[in-house]
Amino acid sequence: MDRNEKQAFVASLRDSLEGKKLVVVTQQSGLTVTEVTNLRAKMREAGANYKVVKNTLARLAVQDTPIAPLGDYFKGAVALASSEDPIAAAKIAVEFAKTNKKIQIVAACLDGKFLDATSVDALAKLPSLDELRAKLVGLLQAPLSKIARTVKEPGGQLARLAAAYGAKE
Repeated sequence: MDRNEKQAFVASLRDSLEGKKLVVVTQQSGLTVTEVTNLRAKMREAGANYKVVKNTLARLAVQDTPIAPLGDYFKGAVALASSEDPIAAAKIAVEFAKTNKKIQIVAACLDGKFLDATSVDALAKLPSLDELRAKLVGLLQAPLSKIARTVKEPGGQLARLAAAYGAKE
């Protein structure tokens, strides 16, 4: 890679990380192409990205950004998982790390705040944005359905009463 290609890569990496709420640093050693492909597919399904990076170029890309503290953790075979959803990348990375010992969660930045590996694990246990939205809709829907049943019930009782009188005669 010549100097111009490196500069283009650094600019591209910086642009791809700029709008992300969460960036997770992972260390991997010995992952097969199939395993990395599966991890990338899972990340894409969740709306996240997973990219293997060169340490020096990644350090340059995160310099003078809110995720600059992660630069200290770019050692060894490093990959970055990132997502606009504040939980998606952490959830997929932690789940994958539990089933595959060749990958390790090192650190993360959530909205510019540094998280260690334990905090990333705790973050991954939280419900995702979609799950929270579904719970909220369920909570809002429950009282409405109770009101609808309550309003409908007197009419149903009246119909049953009329049917009972009709059956008597």
